[in-house]
Amino acid sequence: MYKRLLVAIDGSDRAEAILPYALGITQATGMQLSLVRIVEADGERAKASVYVDALAAKLNAKAHCVSADGDVAAALIAEAGREPDTLIAMTTHGRSGVLGAALGSVAMNVLRAAGHAPALIYRSSDHAGGDPAAAIKITRVVVPMDGTPVAESIGDQAAAMARALGARLVVISVLGTRAQASAADAPAGDLSESSYVRTRATELGKKHGVDYSWEVLHGDETDKAIADFVGKDRGTMLAMVTRANSAPVAAAFLGSVATGCLRKAAVPILMRLP
Repeated sequence: MYKRLLVAIDGSDRAEAILPYALGITQATGMQLSLVRIVEADGERAKASVYVDALAAKLNAKAHCVSADGDVAAALIAEAGREPDTLIAMTTHGRSGVLGAALGSVAMNVLRAAGHAPALIYRSSDHAGGDPAAAIKITRVVVPMDGTPVAESIGDQAAAMARALGARLVVISVLGTRAQASAADAPAGDLSESSYVRTRATELGKKHGVDYSWEVLHGDETDKAIADFVGKDRGTMLAMVTRANSAPVAAAFLGSVATGCLRKAAVPILMRLP
């Protein structure tokens, strides 16, 4: 499991909105919490260091201030690479020039550089704020699956995270209502889907020694169905693989179910590329 959670911040409330989750995760798992402030010019380092040092002290975290040299994603990856078993955490909204770029740039580049390793990504609201030291405890890790090897490939990572957090693993699948209504054997289809998610949940739960359950959701908008299931439960983490196997990569990513969930579910997502 991870030994360090590296959170990218930029001085904005939106970027700091992930900190309550980060604090809850590190408290539950024993990971070291580290904050990194990335600057685009060396002349910004002194002021930025004061900010990140003060915030890190409040959270009992380590502080880092590094120069991006024009490439924020590369700077994040480089800082993460200084210590083995580091998980990067970041918000998709921050101040322009650092984390303010859309998910298709900074976060996407981080995921692409990380390969099959996930990152924890959170979309902050327009009204982000509050106490960054108010830890949020994750009580369930929800993993949407659709029967494909790509979707299932994050299962082990999600289950390992659930175990480290002391959380329940919940495997879900979304069954389209229009497809179900048009099928003569709709109930059988529902039972088949239930059998599928139950099997996946049982396999992962027993393999990783974690509490588990499963659900079949209904809806023709997969991301909305997932977001409705998550509801306003701040104690939920999603774990998903993005759909980035068609060109252009960034456009496919931005149109993916994972990104739709990021916008609508308002919870952190343990996200990776296939």
